Amino acid sequence: MSLIALESIEDGGFAEVEALVGGDAESLIVHRIGANARAWLNVCPHAGRRLDWAPGKFLKSKEGHLVCAAHGASFELERGDCVAGPCRGDSLRSVAVEVRDGEVVLSAPPL
Repeated sequence: MSLIALESIEDGGFAEVEALVGGDAESLIVHRIGANARAWLNVCPHAGRRLDWAPGKFLKSKEGHLVCAAHGASFELERGDCVAGPCRGDSLRSVAVEVRDGEVVLSAPPL
């Protein structure tokens, strides 16, 4: 099942989508990197709040980090590690996605 069309996300930008992850309805952050995408749960490890400042609207620092709108934690976009702020050393929880036929989809779990 498609989460979102890759072309609907600006290259280097973010989108918020809803998906079933482990049987639970979750808000995800999808980050586009050219023809690829990464995803994390839309939950800051500091206080368990969403990272977007308004639904689907995310802050990006001049250094290119994803910034939590609530308390300013900054996350690098390779692995989702917190590099500054109240949860430094923690990481966003990654969700496996892939791009198939121009659509971002959840990756099938390994057999």
